[in-house]
Amino acid sequence: MRTITHVLAAGGTAKATRQGDIFDPNNGGIQARVDLGDAALLDKAVDAALAAQPAWAATNPQRRARVFFKFKELVEANMDELAHMLSIEHGKVLADSKGDVQRGLEVIEFCCGIPHVLKGEYTQGAGPGIDVYSMRQPIGIGAGITPFNFPAMIPMWMFGPAIATGNAFILKPSERDPSVPVRLCELMIEAGLPEGILQCLHGDKEMVDAILDHPAIGGISFVGSSDIAHYVYQRGVAAGKRVQAMGGAKNHGIVLPDADLDQVVNDLSGAAFGSAGERCMALPVVVPVGEETADRLREKMIPAMAALRVGVSTDEEAHYGPVVNPAHKQRVENWIQTGVDEGAELVVDGRGFSLQGHEDGCFIGPSLFDHVTTDMESYKEEIFGPVLQIVRAKNFEEALALPSQHQYGNGVAIFTRNGHAAREFASRVNVGMVGINVPIPVPVAYHSFGGWKRSAFGDTNQHGMEGVKFWTKVKTITQRWPDGTADGGNKDAFVIPTMG
Repeated sequence: MRTITHVLAAGGTAKATRQGDIFDPNNGGIQARVDLGDAALLDKAVDAALAAQPAWAATNPQRRARVFFKFKELVEANMDELAHMLSIEHGKVLADSKGDVQRGLEVIEFCCGIPHVLKGEYTQGAGPGIDVYSMRQPIGIGAGITPFNFPAMIPMWMFGPAIATGNAFILKPSERDPSVPVRLCELMIEAGLPEGILQCLHGDKEMVDAILDHPAIGGISFVGSSDIAHYVYQRGVAAGKRVQAMGGAKNHGIVLPDADLDQVVNDLSGAAFGSAGERCMALPVVVPVGEETADRLREKMIPAMAALRVGVSTDEEAHYGPVVNPAHKQRVENWIQTGVDEGAELVVDGRGFSLQGHEDGCFIGPSLFDHVTTDMESYKEEIFGPVLQIVRAKNFEEALALPSQHQYGNGVAIFTRNGHAAREFASRVNVGMVGINVPIPVPVAYHSFGGWKRSAFGDTNQHGMEGVKFWTKVKTITQRWPDGTADGGNKDAFVIPTMG
């Protein structure tokens, strides 16, 4: 059985004392094991990072950018390998796996332009003979703690901007599907990144706590569930670090009566069930406005769900594959039962789905609930599976209130032909990312990603200029050069520029 181990700087050794199981979601068995590190291993990685980071920070940004150009080339050349590796560990179908890699690469493309975005500000003549300028400098060592559901995209979202801005970076990926993060680190080193600048350490809570407490790590980026995000944020900040911690979601899709329902159903089929619903930007709640809209949507949704093909992750004809492991399958099915117990109408039950030849696989068919209400725990919490809930709203204001008052505020979408209604909704809704006739409103790489409320802890978002700001600190210089004449030049007293 294969073993996944750490990516350390040259000379770094790790003796595995504990291992974690990596499941094959297509058959439910264990396909590999991963070495789990500890605080002592982290100390070795930090020592290597401290030794390598000053020279990397002193490397001019265009040379750093060339590493990212080469890395992008290598990832594209190895796309099929990466997608297959991702699919067999996570369970995503190949098309979704390639999308996972591609969305990460878009942030790498942004990093290729790092010389431009690192330019500081300059004011000539801020006072008599006084100029003021600023520069962005790296924080030193950053760390990223990433989830299982995007094992390619989210690591690149983190280590790309951190390394491009001159930092060393320690990646702690999910122990459920660690092979792709390891391969990405190897490709970065192949692209010319000095050893010690990017290292990959596997582990569980023991490793996470060691990262949060280590005094040499200056910043931490996290994506995961909200309870853990809150924990990471509080403990990291208490240790004097800057922290961005992205949590869970319960994204809503508002459907106004004038919406094109055929397009809405098509969008929901992908947004609610794609990647088996294991996405923080999935659309698991649809809010039709008016009973007629709700009835028509439900009528169209049922046959669309029946047409979805659930298959093994390497089946190119499948719309989605299994969830990540048996424990997560049980968790999702428990939530479905909770919805039933709470009184929601289970219109389509995806439990008990079986795929011939893969009867022990972690498959769940698409499920649909109707008449879900806001007091139900199954509505309040993130299910993270192929389950769509219909919450009926009487009017626009009620529909607007649902995502605005929910504990999560990651993403929301509105489907309508009415420009005024869409504009009003986008302005007023209490959610961080909004789609207008776009079911999954993940911003492009040169904008930033981040939710509100319990979907995000910290003040700075992921990637784009927000990412650059997170991984750097601003230094501002005020300078004056006396003219150096024999009589001492201008002997006027110095006046602070703002007082001149």
